[in-house]
Amino acid sequence: MSLKISAKTEYACIAIMELAIHKNSMEPVRIRNIAERHSVPPRFLVQILLQLKSADIVESTRGATGGYRLKKSPEEVTLGQVMNIIEAPPNNGKRMPNQTNAESEAATVLNNIWNDAEKCRHDFLNKITFADLIKNVDQFGQ
Repeated sequence: MSLKISAKTEYACIAIMELAIHKNSMEPVRIRNIAERHSVPPRFLVQILLQLKSADIVESTRGATGGYRLKKSPEEVTLGQVMNIIEAPPNNGKRMPNQTNAESEAATVLNNIWNDAEKCRHDFLNKITFADLIKNVDQFGQ
């Protein structure tokens, strides 16, 4: 069984990795460059970066030489943060979709396990920074 990650979350993480690689560059990274390099639909990428901008993870520069920059250092941004921003639950964190509404003892035990598993996933992903990730990618963004 593998962790199911949406395309939107994967594209967001790719974009953040690209911005992390270019963190010390004087030039912002253009959406077009990220889209072409990683085969991400540009319109989709615009929406994702706007979502990350509103969460104060990235900043943008307008104009012909505009683009995006990582607002924080790659050491300060975690995989879990980005996933939580992109996959913000529409149900406001109430019941997970795969949890049962049954009120039996067995359902309660299962719901507790699902909650524990989600907490472990959350804790694990919040320990992984984008600085950690870009160390593992050879020639990323070059």
